[in-house]
Amino acid sequence: MAHAKEVDYIWQDREIRFDTKPAQLECRKGEVAIDSINSVEDTKGNNGARGSLIVSNLRIIWVAHHNPDINLSIGLNCIQTVTIRTAKSKLRGSTQALCVMAKFNARFEFIFTSLVMNSPRLFTTVQAIMRAYETSKLYRELKLRGSVIKDGSLMLLPLERVYSRYPGVMNLSSDQGNLGTFYFTNVRMVWHADLANNFNVSCPYMQMKSVGIRNSKFGRALVVETYTRAGGYILGFRVHPESLMAEVDKELSALFAAYSASPVFGIEYSLEAVAPELDRAQLHPPRIEEDSEILDDLEDPHAVAAYYVDEAQGSADADDVALQSITYDANLGLAMEGMPRDVTSETLWRVM
Repeated sequence: MAHAKEVDYIWQDREIRFDTKPAQLECRKGEVAIDSINSVEDTKGNNGARGSLIVSNLRIIWVAHHNPDINLSIGLNCIQTVTIRTAKSKLRGSTQALCVMAKFNARFEFIFTSLVMNSPRLFTTVQAIMRAYETSKLYRELKLRGSVIKDGSLMLLPLERVYSRYPGVMNLSSDQGNLGTFYFTNVRMVWHADLANNFNVSCPYMQMKSVGIRNSKFGRALVVETYTRAGGYILGFRVHPESLMAEVDKELSALFAAYSASPVFGIEYSLEAVAPELDRAQLHPPRIEEDSEILDDLEDPHAVAAYYVDEAQGSADADDVALQSITYDANLGLAMEGMPRDVTSETLWRVM
């Protein structure tokens, strides 16, 4: 029976959240705030409002200075493209801004404008973090038949170290089974067939739902179940000799629990490497709280709808998007302004 505790659900890099509770903006276990950039405008959804942009190893966070309940949390795994384009800012006029295209249930566009003159940090930090995130997916993603074995040995990731190696482990994915070798590291479990190194599986602890020993048609087997987001796989292995099964299960469960307490996400990044000419005070200036009151714009669209990508008009700024025609929404039983294509009131509620 499975007995290893599940890893706490890690949503920070896989979801987009709008106006969430400030407590959810705090770094979770394993998450590190890499840079905090003061005086950044959310030009797409809160044009004219100053805020702070925090870039961590899992997400991008924007928080309004005048009201911390107005915020964004954009998971790095949701981001599709990061570009620099011209945008219309109420505070800086026409200027270069960071454009982030992302997808979570629907497609969103976020535009951030740095209000600090001649400061490239907004662009360099986000782009560098995205490169580091994209090149470290094996820390976080289940991989089947990948290039993880070379000359019969596991190819280690930069922050990875091997704890144990167990030969004579049979994968039970086929009727006859395949004999291979187990590797347990600080971030993942890896199995590969002895006769074909390209027949393998690399399963990070982050994607494991449970670990335990169950009965199978091959006898007692070590079973690893993964989350649906990782494919919902049930991986079965038979350890030889069988007397070693309990020891292997105990070690894998211990490593699984240790990872839950202190996850390793694999994103390595140094601010000094990108901007060595800046000292620490410049890299992390104190946050400035505004005393002025910012009045809400009566034409400001819904907190979520403001960021939807309007397919018909491309990536036009929110202020430039023409009003849609009034339509009847059967889900709400109300007449309302039409929304972009493929967007419904039902999908809006799912995002919230």
